[in-house]
Amino acid sequence: MLASAVGALVSVGIGVYGRVHEPAFFAVNVGGFSSGTAAKAWLATLAFLLALVQFGSSLVMYGRIPRITAPSWIGGLHRWSGRVAVLVTVPVAVHCLYALGFQSGEPRVLVHSLFGCFLYGAFVAKMLLLRREETPGWVLPAFGGAVFTALVALWLTSSVWFFTTSGLTF
Repeated sequence: MLASAVGALVSVGIGVYGRVHEPAFFAVNVGGFSSGTAAKAWLATLAFLLALVQFGSSLVMYGRIPRITAPSWIGGLHRWSGRVAVLVTVPVAVHCLYALGFQSGEPRVLVHSLFGCFLYGAFVAKMLLLRREETPGWVLPAFGGAVFTALVALWLTSSVWFFTTSGLTF
């Protein structure tokens, strides 16, 4: 319960900051990319691919794929792909919050803003619950699914949109 409350506060805090912050319309550009938006689209795509690794490894770890016994390294793959995915999302989130803020002018952008706030709240709640012994077995997969769903929604409303309107540009 406390983890969910902290996660909700993180989500609301990010949303409030994004709404009251005056957008700068520019953020740090990552070297090798033509623009901050291109960097954001490609980094989000990398995070999405790592989220697919997270999803697949969680299915193996929880025995949801018949006839596949979880190898000893699957837990490490799951942890490290998650760590890298979160690290990759940080410059994306900084760009979104600092350069653009929380926007609601059109449905795609509103959905993107809401899921961006939700992603980090769900992630914080999941991390707070991760090592608690009294956490019921269904809670971590549920929060992991929420994080995965938010990341997929963010990718669809940003990277896929960018690639379909601008092409696969770097």
